[in-house]
Amino acid sequence: MHILLIEDDAEAAEFLVKGLRESGYEVHHAHDGHDGLQHATEGSFDLVVTDRMLPHVDGLSIIHQMRQQGIATPVLVLSALGTVDDRIRGLKAGGDDYLTKPFAFAELLARIEALLRRSSSGAEATKLKVADLELDLLARRVVRGGREIELTARELKLLEFLMRRVGQVVTRTMLLEGVWDLHFDPQSNLIDVHISRLRQAVDKGSVNPLIHTIRGSGYVLRDSDP
Repeated sequence: MHILLIEDDAEAAEFLVKGLRESGYEVHHAHDGHDGLQHATEGSFDLVVTDRMLPHVDGLSIIHQMRQQGIATPVLVLSALGTVDDRIRGLKAGGDDYLTKPFAFAELLARIEALLRRSSSGAEATKLKVADLELDLLARRVVRGGREIELTARELKLLEFLMRRVGQVVTRTMLLEGVWDLHFDPQSNLIDVHISRLRQAVDKGSVNPLIHTIRGSGYVLRDSDP
């Protein structure tokens, strides 16, 4: 499960990221409201946990814009503002739960688990298909046109990331954060090498390549050339 944490307090964020990762979640940390809004509306997350008072864009505005764009990802609001009116305002903005600071980490985990259970009926598919390419996430099996494809764990994660965004151009930054959990560019050919290997495995022998390079922008997995 992939969680977006939007928290500007560095110490609190470090504590939360560490605890959530130790609890088995993948976590992306956004440092302010602007960064958080961008990732909440452009990324693919199972849950968003956001502070309410943030620089640039506040947490409730992030939720409001998510809902306006039709993004139904569950949102848990964290806030030092704990009056009844504050909680009501957070829920009316589109939040799914509201937890007042300070809080016990065990309670945060329990609320996260409850929200994820509640949204499980709309959970992301565990079988993805684009053209004749099929990915079974539970069996960790990739097949194209009846041909089974052997991939490394990283290549599987990269393929899943691309297939969940079929037709969408994904940038190097999106890949670094979503596949490698890196929040900086190591200025290496890391992505190019993995894309090349994945392309060779997936498109080998096919007259219809699925993985395309968009020069100056990134990569896209699509059914056919436009």
